[in-house]
Amino acid sequence: MKSQYITPTVSVFDANGRPDLEQNHRLYDHIARGGVSGMVILGSSGEFFAMDMAASRRFIDIAAAWKRPAGFRFFVGTSRMDPGESVELANYALEKGADGVMIISPYYFPLNDDCIYDFYNRIAPRIAGPIFIYNFPDRTGYSVSPALTLKLATAFHNITGFKDTIPGVNHTCELIRTVKAELPEFEIFSGFDNNFAHNVLSGGSGCIGGLSNVIPELFARWIEAFASDDLAAVARMQRTIDRMMDFYAVGDPFIPMLKKGLVLRGVIDSDVCTPPFLRATDAQAAEIRRLLEVAGCACTD
Repeated sequence: MKSQYITPTVSVFDANGRPDLEQNHRLYDHIARGGVSGMVILGSSGEFFAMDMAASRRFIDIAAAWKRPAGFRFFVGTSRMDPGESVELANYALEKGADGVMIISPYYFPLNDDCIYDFYNRIAPRIAGPIFIYNFPDRTGYSVSPALTLKLATAFHNITGFKDTIPGVNHTCELIRTVKAELPEFEIFSGFDNNFAHNVLSGGSGCIGGLSNVIPELFARWIEAFASDDLAAVARMQRTIDRMMDFYAVGDPFIPMLKKGLVLRGVIDSDVCTPPFLRATDAQAAEIRRLLEVAGCACTD
């Protein structure tokens, strides 16, 4: 059974808070060697919400300069509250070689279907490549419904996928039933790591999940288990990842915890985040180390 696991990468900054080319390339190498299917830069894990256009372009340039392995997919989050900026950044990413862009609908105020449709109607015709809708109700205050998704994907042929960041599986399953019945090639990904198997078994494409920054090799084994139709291995991996979901509870927000995990594994040197995020404490680092040991991943720090 075919499946994909795509990593929404963290954004690595140097000690002065500037985008660091060398460390980001080390992260990308780690993810690609780990065996996942691709990456999305400038998603939620990538702190897009705290960057201006110049910093966002710099991260696109850094990713574009990295030598991608054959078949490794590359997407860019180009979410902006200003639709014009979202279009500008999306086309910049596509010009730089991105396979597509991922765009969240406007946040702060809950929106009805007409407002959401209007937003994508303003941007989709002006973007010269594939678009994934990014649904994250915990951040926007509302959900993009399956019916509206089908309407958008039918009206705009460059809306080709969907990331559904919802803890449960019912909404994602309804998306799969509603949209893929009419548009079989439409890609639907879950946004929580532990929903990967349910997504694939229900007919979805897989997951875009943050834990694969730190432990991509575990998720590659999950992909391999599906490819081999080894349901016993799929189940074992499910139980492992269910335990690893404790990673998200180590600290809130979780992004500094992902960076600390990467430092502990020796992938990057800097766990600097955009303000007001704070670095992981010593106690949090100890818990992250314990979770990595549970997963069988060695720490070098």
